[in-house]
Amino acid sequence: MAKKKAAVVGARGTTGRNVVRALEQAGDWEIVGLSRQAPGFETSATFISVDLEDEADAEAKLAGLSDVTHLFYCGLAGGFEAENIEGNLALLRIAVQAIDKIAPDLERVVLTQGGKYYGCHLGPYKTPSVETDPRHMPPNFYYNQQDFLLEFQEGKRWNATMVRPEIVIGLSAGVPLNTLNFISVYATIARELDIPFDFPGRPAAWEALNKYTDAEILGRFEVWAATEPSCAGEEFNITNGDCFRWENLWHSIGEAFGCRRGTVRPCSLAGLMEDKGPVWDDIVKRYQLENYRMDELANWIFADWVFGRDWDIILEDRKRISYGFTEIVFTEDMFARYFKTLREMRMIP
Repeated sequence: MAKKKAAVVGARGTTGRNVVRALEQAGDWEIVGLSRQAPGFETSATFISVDLEDEADAEAKLAGLSDVTHLFYCGLAGGFEAENIEGNLALLRIAVQAIDKIAPDLERVVLTQGGKYYGCHLGPYKTPSVETDPRHMPPNFYYNQQDFLLEFQEGKRWNATMVRPEIVIGLSAGVPLNTLNFISVYATIARELDIPFDFPGRPAAWEALNKYTDAEILGRFEVWAATEPSCAGEEFNITNGDCFRWENLWHSIGEAFGCRRGTVRPCSLAGLMEDKGPVWDDIVKRYQLENYRMDELANWIFADWVFGRDWDIILEDRKRISYGFTEIVFTEDMFARYFKTLREMRMIP
């Protein structure tokens, strides 16, 4: 069997660490993680600390990766806003060009995108969203990245696959753009203050349909798609496969934390949680948790954005299922599993 070596851009983040984990579980990969900081989790992968927004640093640090066969791009530059065109395009461009220049056996680049490709962040849009849907009015850095990748790939020995999850739920301590983290921190503080675990979005958000993506299924899908011949040049949505409404899930989350039952109470978590850092610090000390500040775990502006989407967010999974990746995850079970893991990791009491 031919040797397979993966380079994972953004390997410390929620998606990247699960790609690394899926590669490890496959057992037949050599793995290199690329990130600015140390991984922060146990891994057999080799990590290279590199600033991929610095072209000179990237070329110097990646010079030894001439035997890479697959590049997984899971990076994000400068926050989560769709308008950050320059930073996100540069991050992808520098990484891809650096590897392309030195790796003659490169076979595929897997580009991680997201549901924002379809304009779900702008307001009500066509659902279920399918891969052939037209683009919305720019700006959207996913468009710039994809256009660059497909143009740069022309005439090359390798090909590309685009992967589109929705909100990704998974572990990533120290990465505040993480829905699992901010829900867990919010629920923990609500319990400690003995206040109801209120849903902070509007009534329409409480009732809207959502499809989320477990980071573990995402990691396994990316690894599968990287070597599946039929996935070359294709675009795929990937979610858990089921739909949920917060009205049917929120109270069970509160119960998992021992919270008082809340109601729908529209508010800004960015405002409400602004002074709660000391409360979290006290919780960390009292329960002997891992020593993370609240702002290292939860970005409340991002939380307001997530809960502020009061329209259906549904990516259709039928294409990836028809190509042969049929795995599904039940979202309620996913949250319960991650809450259990966070407790075992001493991230929450």
